[in-house]
Amino acid sequence: MAESGILLVDKPQGITSHDVVAKSRRARGTRKVGHAGTLDPMATGLLLVGVQDATRLLTYIVGLGKTYSATIRLGQTTTTDDADGDVRESTDVSAIDHAAILAGIAKLTGEISQVPSTVSAIKVDGKRAYDRVRAGEEVVLKARDVTISRFDVIDVRCDENTIDVDVEVDCSSGTYIRALARDLGADLGVGGHLTRLRRTHIGLFDVADAVTIDGLEDAPLLTPAEVASTVLGGVQVTEELARDLRHGKRVDAPHRFEGARAAIDPAGRLVGIVERRGATMKSTMNMPEHQENDR
Repeated sequence: MAESGILLVDKPQGITSHDVVAKSRRARGTRKVGHAGTLDPMATGLLLVGVQDATRLLTYIVGLGKTYSATIRLGQTTTTDDADGDVRESTDVSAIDHAAILAGIAKLTGEISQVPSTVSAIKVDGKRAYDRVRAGEEVVLKARDVTISRFDVIDVRCDENTIDVDVEVDCSSGTYIRALARDLGADLGVGGHLTRLRRTHIGLFDVADAVTIDGLEDAPLLTPAEVASTVLGGVQVTEELARDLRHGKRVDAPHRFEGARAAIDPAGRLVGIVERRGATMKSTMNMPEHQENDR
């Protein structure tokens, strides 16, 4: 059986997140592979890939905050809000200065309402928005509330026709950096799109620890216990409590905690995800008792 765990992958430019999953399936010898948090083909950086039983943890990873490094080009709009699309319109940027850029970014920092790009992977009546756009349909997506906790300007480069702004962004799950580029350009009256995007962090997971596509076969996996403890925090349980939790019983909680926690047995294996109610706790998601990554 293939080992269970999470792969940290540094996705290269030019392939889809699904391509990474397909390559991971071949490399790890199992079809039970999934990922948490899609990256567009143009984007590079951190993609978390679950293998075997660890795919059950992906739902807890998807909602983690993200950090991106990106380049926004002001003065041009494109059909996709990024460099993969065709240029729609070019506008003179000579009146835009550094102060105006910072003021525009300030408006897009904090809790904001954002309309995702029409070529996003959001489903509209069961079909991806980008598929509907490619089929010639007019797509109107609903605005969503997101949080931009950091939107820093790293560098600004100007030429006769455009301004490139290098930025770093800390944001909540569900944020579209392409939409930030589009909206910054719209606010400044010159249009904008994304020319570079790299995801550097998902929660506490760092792209510096990720492997390349060529390293998928031999890369060590983070165990389910390691990942769940990092994401949710861990609670140690006895062998007896572990057995009862696996059988669906409500048990006494070893100590007080709020929200969900990873229950870890004496052997260091993930029993499951538990939630506390009063002085007791119960598993809301169980892992198999005999895991392929037992150490």
